Amino acid sequence: MVEELLTAVVAAGVGAVVYMGAAARVVKQYERGLVFRFGRLRDEIRPPGFTVIVPVIDRLRKVNMQIVTLPVPAQEGITRDNVTVRVDAVVYFKVVDPASAVVAVEDYRFAVSQMAQTSLRSIIGKSDLDDLLSNREMLNQGLELMIDSPAVGWGVQIDRVEIKDVSLPETMKRSMARQAEADRERRARVINADAELQASHKLAEAAEVMSEQPAALQLRLLHTVVAVAAEKNSTLVLPFPVELLRFLERAAPPPSAAPAREEPAPAGPASEGPGPAEVAGAGTDGPPAVDRARQEPAAVDPARTEGAAALDPAAAEPAPFPDESPP
Repeated sequence: MVEELLTAVVAAGVGAVVYMGAAARVVKQYERGLVFRFGRLRDEIRPPGFTVIVPVIDRLRKVNMQIVTLPVPAQEGITRDNVTVRVDAVVYFKVVDPASAVVAVEDYRFAVSQMAQTSLRSIIGKSDLDDLLSNREMLNQGLELMIDSPAVGWGVQIDRVEIKDVSLPETMKRSMARQAEADRERRARVINADAELQASHKLAEAAEVMSEQPAALQLRLLHTVVAVAAEKNSTLVLPFPVELLRFLERAAPPPSAAPAREEPAPAGPASEGPGPAEVAGAGTDGPPAVDRARQEPAAVDPARTEGAAALDPAAAEPAPFPDESPP
């Protein structure tokens, strides 16, 4: 009798252990449990922790409530300005309603992936290339709204959508590189021109100051010599400004007055040429008439003659006549 009682107790214990092993379930912290009894969803959602179901009758479905990172395969499309690009993205979403995520859609992960791909192709067709490259924040927001609208009925909330990479054809990359290079060259030329303009203003101001103080130009020249000599060069090419010569001319003492050599003034009538009578007599057979003004010595100022004789004795002698030969 005692043996039968012990056997029954042991059998009951084994049965209880087997039942608890079949009925006991553990729901993790980031999961929620859905119980299906005879295929019907129970209203109660099992929280994280230890829970028990009826074996054979109930089925427990666990739903992950974490944020899921879903990469979107690269989609090829044509932008609004007729440029072929390949764009890939990534979608961050999470389940907010476990019952809808299990009952309303067969596979919510696959559904979100397909919706993200179609929305990405639609965004590519509605956008320009410049928007894809530089204005991604607005495109990310538009893509998020396009995916989130149908996902609300699936118990899924789209947390964030990011466009990762935009692949361009090689020809387009070269064209954009040339455009960027030309733009940088234009800006460099503008900056150089602006620098030249500012430098010209400063140089004009410096020249005005140096014109008032000529010694400043000499000091500046000495500073230039010192700067060049600091390089330890064997040859020094030094420009010599004309302004320095002018400064030296002004600084030099005036030369002593030397007696100027005076030339005898030419006779007035002799320089005027032959008179009418001489011209008339030139056509006759007789000897040519000689200008009486040239034969007679010109009247000379005695004071000037004496001064010229003191300087040059030869200058005081009268000039020989044109028709006489020298002695």
